[in-house]
Amino acid sequence: MTEKFDFTEGVQFDPGFICNLNAFVPSIDYIYSDLNRLRNFNQKKLKFKMYYHKILNLIDNYIGFYLGCILWAACINDLDKPILNNLCFGADYEEKETIGEVQFVREYLAQFVKDVKYYLGQDYKINDLQIKILDEYEEFLKLNKGFTTLKNANDLVLNKGVKTLKGAEKDLILEKIANVVESGNFKEFYPLNENLFAQKAAV
Repeated sequence: MTEKFDFTEGVQFDPGFICNLNAFVPSIDYIYSDLNRLRNFNQKKLKFKMYYHKILNLIDNYIGFYLGCILWAACINDLDKPILNNLCFGADYEEKETIGEVQFVREYLAQFVKDVKYYLGQDYKINDLQIKILDEYEEFLKLNKGFTTLKNANDLVLNKGVKTLKGAEKDLILEKIANVVESGNFKEFYPLNENLFAQKAAV
């Protein structure tokens, strides 16, 4: 097991992801608020083109973060250790609120396809793997009631088709998680989907 994580006293709810994450909803709101200030279509077109790669990176990174959360759960859910610093614990569980962000990301992907066509005249195809990750993460949140009752690592419920990681495979994933915590590049998780899901989605 990688020495980057010490499970002696318990397991951190967040292995270090959050400090590298730009919140999706406020970021998209800011971009479109800036875009909508412009009334001239050509100006909007140029502004959207300016933001295009930033939006792509935001989408890829944020959905990669969701995958990383499931990978982390699959690494720790066989540990009989308390969960540390779970800020969700004890809150009232509201399913609509819990899955709201994931649904926003999914709906925005559909809007992004239209916007790319409208502003850039290009066809953008949504990545099948990203749709699968969104579906899996939403189900993961529901199964664990938004982590509002999560006290111990082995109380984590994994989705059907998601396996608990063990041995060398678990060590490999933990090492990758440690690397991503250092780099902040959640896109590094995408190739690991085949280690996690029973059926590999198309990339």
